[in-house]
Amino acid sequence: MPEHAESPDSPHSPGPADAPVILSNTVGSFPWSVFAERHPALIRKVRDAFPYGPEQTRALDELLRNSTEGVIEPLGARAADRGQWDVWGRDHFGRSWFDVPFLWSESYFYRQLLESVGYFAPGPWKGIDPFRPFKLAELDTAEADEELAALDELARQPVEDQERALLHGSLWGNRADLGFRLAAAEGEEAVDSQLVANDSELLRSLFAGGTLCLVADNAGRELIPDLLLIDHLILHQRVERAVLHVKPYPYYVSDATTADVIDALRRLTAAKGAAAESGHRLWSAMADGRLSLRAHPFSCAPLPYADMPDDLREEFAAADVTVMKGDLNYRRLIGDRLRPATTPFATPTAYFPGPVAALRTLKSDVIVGLAPDIEAALVAGEQQRWRTSGTHALIQVRA
Repeated sequence: MPEHAESPDSPHSPGPADAPVILSNTVGSFPWSVFAERHPALIRKVRDAFPYGPEQTRALDELLRNSTEGVIEPLGARAADRGQWDVWGRDHFGRSWFDVPFLWSESYFYRQLLESVGYFAPGPWKGIDPFRPFKLAELDTAEADEELAALDELARQPVEDQERALLHGSLWGNRADLGFRLAAAEGEEAVDSQLVANDSELLRSLFAGGTLCLVADNAGRELIPDLLLIDHLILHQRVERAVLHVKPYPYYVSDATTADVIDALRRLTAAKGAAAESGHRLWSAMADGRLSLRAHPFSCAPLPYADMPDDLREEFAAADVTVMKGDLNYRRLIGDRLRPATTPFATPTAYFPGPVAALRTLKSDVIVGLAPDIEAALVAGEQQRWRTSGTHALIQVRA
């Protein structure tokens, strides 16, 4: 599909009648809270993280005012990607941030934040990741030490048990200790109890000695379990090679970039025992091409994957399976729409060019693929908080 073509799931097209595009204009909703509460707090946090000069601090203050009270404005004339964003935002400029598709406005907020701190502009702040201090802080904690130390015990478990545990570790991210310890020591029931959908065995059947594409989500302690899973799959010849898709520039605070992958590998190689062994194997795998990085520009597009360009579509088509990690990738895979939760996972992913899996903790409103009884139990127990609280997760596959 051409880069700017509109799929049936494009925010510019009507889409299914029972699946409205998610906006941010309902006071008290999760998308509203992101713009009204989370983004202002983030701007203050970014201001405090670096000794930015008056130009950057004024721009951040203006972004705070504009994104909460103003209307969406185009990028500055000197922005290299102004033309691309003019196309993406042609229906949105001049409107309130709260009244346009949430996926688009949230993505554009982060693009404007980078503009505010001079990330792309010539000067001393060019290329300085405004979120880097937060990412690095996650790697240097006692919890991270404990999670890596747990790998020594995991390495003594049967290989299939290791794989299941590492899959759960990748699913739960910075709750990876749950996956490493409980899945290995107590059986899968302890970790499965919070899964609203579990196609883990179907996913494992797709690790058949070929190519894995893993589209990463967050950096820090959430990226390390992804890398450990890749190491296991390569080591035991479950895949021949892995392609790890990361963001080409900082995005959504904690999304992984190439620099974050290197930081995670250095954290592993500096550890002890099984963690260090995995780190050195991964380093070698990158050097010889069994593990490669991809930072496609579309990874930071404010669009669903249904609108992916042809070159990216060809890459996913060539893989034995593509694993989409995390909440944002799920929103882009499914489309950021309020579909009925019982909609089969295969329905909104039918466009995808090859087998695709989602590993995701639930942190936004989008959800499909639930059995009716599971949805009823969730709604009865927690109203809608289960969709956004991060207490539940899913593994879904369309083979």
